[in-house]
Amino acid sequence: MEKEAGASSPASPWAFFDKIYCISLDERADRRHEARKQFGSVGLADRVEFVIVTKHPTDNEQGIHESHMKCMRKGIRSDARTMLIFEDDIVFDRFSVKVLADCVHFLATTSAWQLFFFGCLSSGSKRTENNSVLKVHYRCLTHAYVVQRSFAETLLGIPWRNTPYDALLRTLSGDYYAAYPSFAFQSNARTDNIRNRKVDRFRRLCGGLLRIQKMNEWYHRNRLAVFVIHVFLIMLLLLLVTRF
Repeated sequence: MEKEAGASSPASPWAFFDKIYCISLDERADRRHEARKQFGSVGLADRVEFVIVTKHPTDNEQGIHESHMKCMRKGIRSDARTMLIFEDDIVFDRFSVKVLADCVHFLATTSAWQLFFFGCLSSGSKRTENNSVLKVHYRCLTHAYVVQRSFAETLLGIPWRNTPYDALLRTLSGDYYAAYPSFAFQSNARTDNIRNRKVDRFRRLCGGLLRIQKMNEWYHRNRLAVFVIHVFLIMLLLLLVTRF
């Protein structure tokens, strides 16, 4: 376990979170070095506790699952009500203190939430009364999210069943929300998960998860407009074909 020292204002919106963890493999000191820079850039240098884990000997997905459960156990033992969990390939972009403050206000005044993502991929989203918060139909990515204690206890009660962690969250999907616009992304570094090497290669060919996540968010916020444009273009093409 490592904890980074620094200075930040107690009035910062980050102060809302009872515990803030960052998962890191013991062999990836390089990632911890980069993560510290990222945390420092958003005023989190003094709050993040690095949870150092060893690579699972046989199953990377089980290792990922156990790492997230380890953070939740630590938080519950510390009597935390809200736990913010990062992975060490975190990258912040278009970070806004106002958006963060709006998200914290939502979390503090709304009881009906289980997970809150500062960045993820979704299969759909819809607006809430808070302009900086979307309700999302979660698809994947667990590099930056908040879990409420009661839901952490639910997750800890589910034994490992050979299901990747984000797939498990997807099957339980209920009251999941996300920051809008999202400001937490995964870096373009190669994944440590052997199972995802092919997917990871494809993602990097597409410009990396940062670009993919932004495109995913944009598409779901503008899906109707995209549909209308496609219909218009098809009708225009049919009109041209029938005329000539």
